[in-house]
Amino acid sequence: MGMGHQKWSQFVQATNQTPKVSRTLLKRVLDYAKPYRKHIIWMLVLILLTSALGLISPLILRELIDRTLPDKNLDNLVLLAGALLIVPILSGGLRIIQRRLNASVGEGVIFDLRVALYERLQRMSLHFFKHTRLGELISRLNNDVIGAQNAISNTIVSLVTNVIQAVAILIVLFTLEWRLTLVSVIIMPIFLVVTKRLSNVLREIAHQAMDLNARMNAMMNETLNIGGAILVKLFGRQKTEVKRFEQRAGQVRDIGVRRAVIGVSFFVIIGLVSAIGSALVYGLGGYLVIKDALTIGTIVAFGAYLTSLYSSLEGLANAPVEFATSMVSFERVFEVIDLPRDIPEKENAIVLKDIHGQLTFDQVCFRYDDHSGGLTDVHRFGGVDQVDAVLSDQEKDEQKSDEEKAMSQARVTALEDISFQANPGQLVALVGPSGAGKTTLTYLIPRLYDPNEGRVLIDGIDVRDVTLDSLSDQIGMVTQETYLFHDTIRTNLSYAHLDARQEDLEKAAKAANIHDFIMGLPNGYDTIVGERGYRLSGGEKQRIALARVILKDPRILVLDEATSHLDSESEALIQDALKRVMAGRTSIVIAHRLSTILAADQILVIDRGKIVESGTHPELIAKDGIYAHLYRTQFAEKDQ
Repeated sequence: MGMGHQKWSQFVQATNQTPKVSRTLLKRVLDYAKPYRKHIIWMLVLILLTSALGLISPLILRELIDRTLPDKNLDNLVLLAGALLIVPILSGGLRIIQRRLNASVGEGVIFDLRVALYERLQRMSLHFFKHTRLGELISRLNNDVIGAQNAISNTIVSLVTNVIQAVAILIVLFTLEWRLTLVSVIIMPIFLVVTKRLSNVLREIAHQAMDLNARMNAMMNETLNIGGAILVKLFGRQKTEVKRFEQRAGQVRDIGVRRAVIGVSFFVIIGLVSAIGSALVYGLGGYLVIKDALTIGTIVAFGAYLTSLYSSLEGLANAPVEFATSMVSFERVFEVIDLPRDIPEKENAIVLKDIHGQLTFDQVCFRYDDHSGGLTDVHRFGGVDQVDAVLSDQEKDEQKSDEEKAMSQARVTALEDISFQANPGQLVALVGPSGAGKTTLTYLIPRLYDPNEGRVLIDGIDVRDVTLDSLSDQIGMVTQETYLFHDTIRTNLSYAHLDARQEDLEKAAKAANIHDFIMGLPNGYDTIVGERGYRLSGGEKQRIALARVILKDPRILVLDEATSHLDSESEALIQDALKRVMAGRTSIVIAHRLSTILAADQILVIDRGKIVESGTHPELIAKDGIYAHLYRTQFAEKDQ
């Protein structure tokens, strides 16, 4: 059966509960089609034309059999034979044009939805990304968007086409022979019952296939990422992992074979049901021919129409599930687009420029919300995503951060009553135990989070009153875990200044003590750094990150200078580079080096979300409190 594979896919997408389609959702879906209404109107016109052309060929056959051949009319024979050739040529040409319009609408909708989704996600807070699975975001941008596109470019078009064809064919059939038409329609209830029964069997197999695919994908995710690959090699478990993969891939293979066999069986049975209708029609039609109540040409034409009718009715029987499935994809997309911005930008926000760099925290409190803040779990009607299953343990662990650490310290409030001021050009060092809230404090400066109470001010202006872009322009941040794109060093550096010239890149790299290293690479600044910069050492990545910040030239620098994983040479190079980076800038540094602490104009000791001590190094040593204890246990033995 020509439509077999497509119909099978439709039934695989069915689920035990058909989703509801509300009028509001449908209206919003149609809104996305509005920019393409001219294309859609022309598509409808072409559908009408192709449907009309599809009605002509059986009538030509009837004329050929009933009149032309018995009359031995050569002129009519040539004319009708030519018509049988011209009709499919015209129909094919119209279908090509229709497909082009259809693709333009579908791809246009994909473009609009993806851009809207990506734009919304770019404006979401750090809190959102920490509580939303990466696999789910990718799924929304790919699978759900494609499912939504399918609703407009395929499902609706197919629905309209089948309705028009079914109605037109039934009208023609009744005009040809009303008794045969009634016989052909009588078997439809049998057709629908068989379709429903067998679709339940296919649905269960589809669910099993999804689960098995998810397990196989989870294993690939865990063992083929860079961390997993290193672990497998270090413990020599390549053969073990291959055997595990063979087992899971074998299960996928077996369910695929079973699904294919049952799918074919399904359509064989559907074909038999259709054959019953055809047999009844030809049986009764043959009887009427013998009784001279019907011509041979009429029954031949009737049979041709009957095949098209059953195909259209089968498509209409599948349409509700297929359409509702596509609507769920739209719901998933709209869920993201409708997400409230937890880091909103005011309508008349101030553009922050030419600042001095005075940074003030005024009685700042911050609490991590109890709710997840992410997206709802995926449960698509007929989708193949099992995002929970395919997430690797590494991805889940990477989501842990200050929030989990704060909770591990039994704290509801991550930061409480934080007040301090860093004047232009000063260095403020943050010290304290892990999970005390140091990183969270730094995240409030560029508005990765917003405080629940209090204010963060730059030159006396609340950061919530300025535009996000201008705020970002004034702040440079180097995190403890340096992130580099899988691209060239040039691209990674230029991310801070898209129009940077080669001399600008080299100047920044020299200031960060990384230029000589880059020039020693085979391709210099055009060297690919690898996934997350894994081709570089920790010190090399940090120095590239410093060069990137230097290229940005911010007035306020936020830096986590962790060096526990660096050798002494790399640490010395970074330490020298830091002096250049921080010169003349207001710097907030989570300090891990004694040299940074001794150079600080102000040291803030943070414990359990509060500033428990502040002052210069000599002042805090004299107090003999928490800082003195940290100094003796963590810093005293380190080289300056």
